[in-house]
Amino acid sequence: MDKYTWSLDELYTSFNSEKFKNDYKKLEENIESITIWCKENFETTENAAEKCEYYINYQNNMLSVASSLSEYTQLFMSTDAENEQAAKTMDKLEVLLSDLTAPETMFQKWFASLENQQEIILSSSVLKEHAFYLNEILENSAHLLSEKEEEVISKMKNTGSLAWAKLQELLTSTLNCKVEINGEAKDYPLPAVRNMAYEDDENIRKAAYKAELKALETIAPSSAACLNSIKGEVITECRMRGYTSPLDMTAKHSRLDREVLDAMISAMKDALPEFRKYFLWKAEIMGDKNGLPFYNLFAPVGKSTMKFTYEEAQNFIVKNFSSFSTDLGNYAKKAFDNRWIDVYPKNGKRGGAFCSNLHSIGESRILTNFTSSFSDVLTLAHELGHGYHGEQLNSETYLNSDYPMPIAETASTFCETLVKNAALKTASPDDALMILETDISDNAQIIVDILCRFLFEDAVFEGRKEGSLSHNELASLMLQCQKDTYGEGLDNEYMHKYMWVCKPHYYDAEYNYYNFPYAFGLLFAKGLYALYIEKGDAFTEDYRKLLSATGKANLKDVALMADIDITDKTFWKTSLDLICEDIKKLIEMKI
Repeated sequence: MDKYTWSLDELYTSFNSEKFKNDYKKLEENIESITIWCKENFETTENAAEKCEYYINYQNNMLSVASSLSEYTQLFMSTDAENEQAAKTMDKLEVLLSDLTAPETMFQKWFASLENQQEIILSSSVLKEHAFYLNEILENSAHLLSEKEEEVISKMKNTGSLAWAKLQELLTSTLNCKVEINGEAKDYPLPAVRNMAYEDDENIRKAAYKAELKALETIAPSSAACLNSIKGEVITECRMRGYTSPLDMTAKHSRLDREVLDAMISAMKDALPEFRKYFLWKAEIMGDKNGLPFYNLFAPVGKSTMKFTYEEAQNFIVKNFSSFSTDLGNYAKKAFDNRWIDVYPKNGKRGGAFCSNLHSIGESRILTNFTSSFSDVLTLAHELGHGYHGEQLNSETYLNSDYPMPIAETASTFCETLVKNAALKTASPDDALMILETDISDNAQIIVDILCRFLFEDAVFEGRKEGSLSHNELASLMLQCQKDTYGEGLDNEYMHKYMWVCKPHYYDAEYNYYNFPYAFGLLFAKGLYALYIEKGDAFTEDYRKLLSATGKANLKDVALMADIDITDKTFWKTSLDLICEDIKKLIEMKI
């Protein structure tokens, strides 16, 4: 294995290794043991504190082993989607992990039935440490089903939403697109073709766009089947649990009040006219008459030819992370030096980028599809931000390290901002133009396109209540949502009706609406960055404390640690105004 391919040996050397087999056997035994123990001990309420302590300690240890096994398997499959051994192991693991549902449900129902929960929590240092986890159980108890129902739902997902999601990932990971450039046609994996959207040559961008749409069209009917099945399952479960809608269920799981989400979405809609000015400005620069065609959305602007080798990207990130804090710089260096990153596109590798925080070994693993653009450098910084967030939670127990979706995008966006602003300080006029335009382009994706995806998912859930949606109906919905958000800024002749096919977030039944968290992360991170500019080095320790608290607090309380009121629309408007000011600055720059 080369230095550009991540090492998973720190977890396991192979599926056949003694460590993997021993951990698998240990997990089987632990699940059986805790299930029997719960049945024997949750019939009565005597010695409640001791029983709570035992269960929580057992869960922390058992979930650490379970996460090691599942994360290794998922990471392996993300770079080798057609590996049969990994796929079979994942199937077995999903069945085994579904057996955790029974003891979890027994504990949650038993704890919710106690009359003096707060006294019990205060009677033990272990329970006080897990007070948020325990109180969250009480809050969610109204939506808990019977032990048998919970177990059946968990097991049925293995052949339901999880199976459909795996099919969708296989479809996109193994899809090749035939791109014709200068009369020569060549096959490329989908991630590589999507990255061509950043090429200097418009002919390449347009050819890649056409090839992508043509290739996605071939898997659109299958993807529609996947999406309908997953969203249908979510709707059914939502009704059974007594939630008013999948969005309300998601907000609850995100530790986010609807008033916060509504305030943010409203502010985003109000800002759309300013972003459309940017799209129309870019269309004029590109020579486009009817708004920006989709293949020019990410086109580089100006004369800059700013490119980075992977090694240059490493040095640039470490240097600028270190300017914020030695701790952050050291984390990035450690990730680079120890092969925590899988760098380049290849067949069988999933598209996009992600970071997996491996709490069990105190490390992280990052997947990117690096092609040397400045945008790729920002993506790398973004994913390292996720990893740094995980690093701040390594000292927490497993149960106290689980943070919700919206705050997940804060540290990543903050790190992106550090790198972007550092690049602007020393950039030539041409490079400064490119960096500012890239920044606004990325922000437009997170505000305009994320809003588009949010509206699309909302419409899919609404339509799916009445029955399955055909791939043509889904494509029409996507086009309508693009028109509603991009408006006159996007050329109606060159839109992307299959964006729902290539975005994996739509296909995760456990993380519905995984779109608005990116907007939350961007805008909350802008508020934090403003505090950093105001307070300087004194902010870095506050920032670490905030990140370390994200697994055991709701989002309003996390924000209040930084004196930010996220229920107030004014906060979101203030962060959006910063982007709008940059749009005005860009439009006034000379090309």
